[in-house]
Amino acid sequence: MSVAQRRERERAQRHRLIITAARELAEAEGWEAVTTRRLAERVEYSQPVLYSHFSGKDAIVRAVALEGFEELTTQVRRARQTAAPEGGDPAAPTAALHAVGSAYLEFAATRPALYQAMFVLPTDLAFASDETPPPLRAAFEEFVAAFDDHVPNAPLHAEVFWSALHGLASLARGGRIPPEHQRVRLDLLVARFLG
Repeated sequence: MSVAQRRERERAQRHRLIITAARELAEAEGWEAVTTRRLAERVEYSQPVLYSHFSGKDAIVRAVALEGFEELTTQVRRARQTAAPEGGDPAAPTAALHAVGSAYLEFAATRPALYQAMFVLPTDLAFASDETPPPLRAAFEEFVAAFDDHVPNAPLHAEVFWSALHGLASLARGGRIPPEHQRVRLDLLVARFLG
């Protein structure tokens, strides 16, 4: 291994370490606790080293959010494919949509700081545009896939369904609606979309 390859590998490891530390700190104490000073202490590198990887906290939140979208995509895809495997079961659209919604709500409830980085904190991530990063596109495509062939204009239905799920997740997290009734709400939502 050349010196340049070793340095690049070490740089990638530091980058990964910073993102992991930010996520852990945010989950434990909230995003307000995530500062470059605290991260530098936690990863045992100087603040200039952190700034050589990220321009500041916003860039760290962006990196965490992108990682979150990759994880959300994996979780939602697995749920959708498990609920409605290929084969043409007439109940598959309802099962797939319910599974996607359930996976999304579980993700939001079990990873609150990650969810906040993805959907609440300000970032420069572009949604629904030519500049939308691939992890965001992949997550959205899982929602579209739950509707494909079952409703006209699946992408529009996917947007509205995702928006409703985000509302349910945010209201439950904020204590505005009782979280224990999320399954009933999801049943109602799916029924409204697929009748």
